[in-house]
Amino acid sequence: MAELVAMRLQREGYIVETVGDGAEALEMIRCSPPDLVLLDLMLPGMPGTEVATKLRNDARTAGVPIIMLTARSEESDIVVGLHLGADDYITKPFSMSVLVARISALMRRSRDVASSDGRTLKVGPIKIDADRHIVKVNGKRITLTLTEFRLLVAIISARGRVLDRNQLMDQALGMDTVVTDRTIDVHLTALRKKLGKARKYIQTVRGLGYKLADENDTP
Repeated sequence: MAELVAMRLQREGYIVETVGDGAEALEMIRCSPPDLVLLDLMLPGMPGTEVATKLRNDARTAGVPIIMLTARSEESDIVVGLHLGADDYITKPFSMSVLVARISALMRRSRDVASSDGRTLKVGPIKIDADRHIVKVNGKRITLTLTEFRLLVAIISARGRVLDRNQLMDQALGMDTVVTDRTIDVHLTALRKKLGKARKYIQTVRGLGYKLADENDTP
């Protein structure tokens, strides 16, 4: 399967390296972080779930986009994958064309962040340097995944407008991404946890979506 995927991606113009062992993959990614990781969860040596956790907890690799690939298709399994920091989740069996499209969409979102216009966004203690993909809370840098970063930028940029889940999916995940109803909620839960006390600036509007809280409304 890895060889077939690699061959197809190489035909699409990607430079691909394949590794069949979880621990070896982790070491390779840490030594030379790639533009994207396609991670199978059923790996010898170290399961993909552990690889993902270690990548997200390492400052060198925390922002590398991850697509999880697995035979587990239950919603609970997908939610676990997203909790671990996956930016997207593809279940087997899958269409190679769909896989290529999902990789292309995630790579495009990553390039969009890298080529942003240098905006600096600020609300309360949260400061975002969109050009360098840096987020600081009270002057201390926090590490976000690509999806978490794009969600935060979308909510702050909306300046109080309510964004429903579909709008957030479009802005953070792309309109061509297929996700479960809980995807945005899972990513936002992880984002809020990383923001610490500043999480109060992301307000849930029951039955509608999310918005940036008015500073007068935050305790």
